[in-house]
Amino acid sequence: MAEHVLIKDVGKHVDEEVILSGWVRNKRSSGKIQFIILRDGTAEIQAVAFHPNLTDSQFEKCENLTMESSVKIWGKVKKDERSPTGYELDLTNIEIIQIAAEYPIQKKSHGVNFLLDNRHLWVRSRKQHALLKIRHTVYYAITTYLNENGFYRYDSPILTPNACEGTTTLFKVPYFDIGKAYLSQSGQLYAETGIMSLGRVYDFGPTFRAEKSKTRKHLTEFWMMDAEAAFVKHKENMKIQEELIRFVIRQVIKKNENELKTLKRDIETLRKADAPFKVITHKEAIDLLQTKGYDIGYDEDFGAEEEEAITEDAEIPVFVEKWPKHIKSFYMKIDPDDKDISLCDDLIAPEGFGEIIGGSEREDDYKILKKRMKEEELPMDEYQWYLDLRRYGTVPHSGFGVGLERLIGWMSGVRHIRQTIPFPRMINRVSP
Repeated sequence: MAEHVLIKDVGKHVDEEVILSGWVRNKRSSGKIQFIILRDGTAEIQAVAFHPNLTDSQFEKCENLTMESSVKIWGKVKKDERSPTGYELDLTNIEIIQIAAEYPIQKKSHGVNFLLDNRHLWVRSRKQHALLKIRHTVYYAITTYLNENGFYRYDSPILTPNACEGTTTLFKVPYFDIGKAYLSQSGQLYAETGIMSLGRVYDFGPTFRAEKSKTRKHLTEFWMMDAEAAFVKHKENMKIQEELIRFVIRQVIKKNENELKTLKRDIETLRKADAPFKVITHKEAIDLLQTKGYDIGYDEDFGAEEEEAITEDAEIPVFVEKWPKHIKSFYMKIDPDDKDISLCDDLIAPEGFGEIIGGSEREDDYKILKKRMKEEELPMDEYQWYLDLRRYGTVPHSGFGVGLERLIGWMSGVRHIRQTIPFPRMINRVSP
């Protein structure tokens, strides 16, 4: 009796009859032969319908198939070196689940807006399918590394009473009798509470920034992993970040070779990035940019162009550490050797993909943190719980945040991060 199997497993059933279920990627015919490309989410295979081996009714069903029709088919697995998967199916029977209507996305060029309007269908395409598989690998690689290195999952709320990354990019929502709440910009402040209980923690979920930006690196809703660790200082914090990213690189190369080929990603370039990362200070980065002709001062932040210039000669990511404190957040610890510098880092990916991590040692001194918060005119009542962490058992601690979509973009070689999330949200798009 034929066994129901996944397409990825047909190699275990050579010369056996199997049952496959899936969708028609494409179809072509040549007289008494129909070639049906079937996909089921795990892989694709070509099924060959040869009329002399089928009844007239069975062959007619094959002729009536349209792109994205759903079917259940029976056939014998054959080795075929010409096939991308190394196997082919000699079809012996077919059951039609549904004949799909004329599919909107055809094998021709479509505009970006059309594809985004049809994102619910576009995710089925080969490249989008490959990106979604890489996203899955990157997500679980991050959590696997953290789980194996003493971190515990610790979920932060999405609805919050205050800001983490500045008040200008907050999404405000009405909240019952309280009046207002905000969609979370980052889980970092809440993650810091977890280290006093668990030592090392991370959260992983959607975050929101009301940034009126149309760049290829920005979404209004994106996924962020925030990690925090007690008794970890600045340099060790960067070591953890490096080990994490190098682990992700290895996992993607190991598990997504076919997807990387589908996306025409240079795998050797990724392998070269799995090497000790370069570390420079913000001042050294400014020196480098000035030698390249950039008009930028020592108290300025980088834009996308400057990030690209910093790594244009590098095969590995570059840490830019020790930034001027006035362009970084209030919770970052001040360098004891220079009161104008924060002990923080941005990790910039090569090949022009830009920042993928932001991290720092956190300010653990109650008086210093309170002073900085007052200087930035933060509402002290709303942050009292955060200050409490420095009153009851404060310790040196550090953390960092990884932008999931930006990391996927680098791993996959895709330039615009709108393709790295199932349903992108941008300033001009909130559907489908």
